Amino acid sequence: MKLTIVVHEAEEGGYWAEVPAIAGCVSQGESLDELLLNVREAVEGCLSVEL
Repeated sequence: MKLTIVVHEAEEGGYWAEVPAIAGCVSQGESLDELLLNVREAVEGCLSVEL
C-alpha cells in the first residue's frame, strides 16, 4: 500500500507529519529518520483501529 505523507518542520525543532488519506493520522520526531519510524507506527495503529 502506498500512502502520501506530508512532512512539516516543527517550530520548536524536529518534524511532524500527517497522512491525508487517514483522518487524524499524525506523528512527530526529532529527526527525519525518527519521524519516518514514528509515522509508520502511527499508520499501522490507525489502520488497525479502522478494522
